Amino acid sequence: MIQLQHISKWVNQGGRRVFILKDISINIQEGEFISIMGPSGSGKSTLLNVIGMLDEPNEGEYDFMGTNVLTLKEKQRSEIYKSHIGFVFQAYHLIDELTVYENIETPLFYQNIKAAGRKAMVADIIDRFQMVGKKDLFPAQLSGGQQQLVGIARALIVKPKLILADEPTGNLNSKQGEEIMELFKDLNNEGVTIIQVTHSEKNAAYGSRIINLLDGRVIL
Repeated sequence: MIQLQHISKWVNQGGRRVFILKDISINIQEGEFISIMGPSGSGKSTLLNVIGMLDEPNEGEYDFMGTNVLTLKEKQRSEIYKSHIGFVFQAYHLIDELTVYENIETPLFYQNIKAAGRKAMVADIIDRFQMVGKKDLFPAQLSGGQQQLVGIARALIVKPKLILADEPTGNLNSKQGEEIMELFKDLNNEGVTIIQVTHSEKNAAYGSRIINLLDGRVIL
């Protein structure tokens, strides 16, 4: 599903290259549950953003489902991202002025789905996440765990093949975090590929494979 070959990313500081990612080569099969671990500053989130097409490397090749995405125009990459990838962030990134229902519905507008179709899809996922009673509330009226559930529901509404999660339980208590990880496990069992960045050994153990980063390199 994903092939990264010799991926490097750097910034120029004082006339020299400072590497954020250095010569990373990884293959990820469809249906895997990958945990990316490493200390702060090791390049975990940058790697996730490269995989999610939110960031571009300076060198290397990236093949996603048979397409070399780095040769595509930005609009073409955006189409792949919107069709196949769901992102879950530590900070939720919900839109404060929109209700739970409207936040979850937002990605569907980019896919030109008609109103009746959007209504059915949102109703289905709100029912699955047992949020019917909260659909008209705003993010500020929800707990952290509930906000993260809305973020995951929004990521899932487009039925992505790949979910990228950046410290998805970082702002949650242990019980809420466990519920989120169990949800990811269920989704993975349904065939969704998941790549998570985590500091937590416990969360990492939900994955089928752990990739360790240190100073922008994969440590074997």
